[in-house]
Amino acid sequence: MFANCSRTLKKNSNLLNILQRLESTLVIAEHNNETLLPITQNALSAAKKIGGDITVLVAGTKCKPVSELLSKAKDVNRVLVSESDAFKGFLPEAVAPLIIATQKQHNFTHIIAGASAFGKALLPRVAANLDVSPVSEIIDIKSSDTFVRTIYAGNAIQTVKSKDSIKVVSVRGTSFEAAPLEGGSAKVEEAPAGDYNTDKAVFVGQELTKSDRPELTAAKVVVSGGRGMKSADNFKILFNLADKLNAAVGASRAAVDAGYCANDMQVGQTGKIVAPDLYIAIGISGAIQHLAGMKDSKTIVAINKDPDAPIFQVSDYGLVQDLFKAVPELTDKV
Repeated sequence: MFANCSRTLKKNSNLLNILQRLESTLVIAEHNNETLLPITQNALSAAKKIGGDITVLVAGTKCKPVSELLSKAKDVNRVLVSESDAFKGFLPEAVAPLIIATQKQHNFTHIIAGASAFGKALLPRVAANLDVSPVSEIIDIKSSDTFVRTIYAGNAIQTVKSKDSIKVVSVRGTSFEAAPLEGGSAKVEEAPAGDYNTDKAVFVGQELTKSDRPELTAAKVVVSGGRGMKSADNFKILFNLADKLNAAVGASRAAVDAGYCANDMQVGQTGKIVAPDLYIAIGISGAIQHLAGMKDSKTIVAINKDPDAPIFQVSDYGLVQDLFKAVPELTDKV
């Protein structure tokens, strides 16, 4: 009896290994032509968890430095590169046809990208063209066809099994470790050639906010302010604390809607998802929308004068005090 069980387990294990070897994943790289954005490394970790061959697609104008960097990532088998003026601004209307052409040539079982603004605009187009249902913002992978994601602003966990032959998946970067870009030697090849110009959209230009502080989604420490800051000028208090902690500065939607800060600082369900080692919420009540974007932080500190503020329910440390007194004192002592 035990011998039969042992043979059955070994047989099932061998079958699983065969199935994993048959998997193949296309990871869509997100970059600015010169540097790779960190969420691509998170997507690579997700691809490794699926198993099988991993191919990375790099599309841009002068993006060879990015492709060379990705070729060094361990477990990446191949890097496909497509350079064209059609990819200026990384418009999804231009990049999606390239992905479709690549898929037709290589027949991947999975297509993965980060759940960033870029990925959210791109993957639904790809899925529609392939006539499959995308699985968005996954936080874990149970198997090659079963994924875990959050719903209802993170208040419930949903496990989804996809029966589509091609799985189109976006990955929440904070849920997967960043894959190191070393230890590998992947081949760099040309992606399928074609005319990827589009008349559906035209890239005109972009204005990028420059800051000496860490990027919000990649920072180890984040200091965020809410409606309790009362004005844009008062955000200087947060900037002083952030400079002492080498932290990024975020904000709640209420603060952004009130005009206290730029919308690229917004943390929450409709903003950026962060999971730093330390998150300091100052003058933030803790609405569900905001909690969905930061409650995976390793340590949460809340400062609010309202002892009943919902933010205290998720915080590891809480200080009930007027922020205009507490924050300057904290800054002086750091």
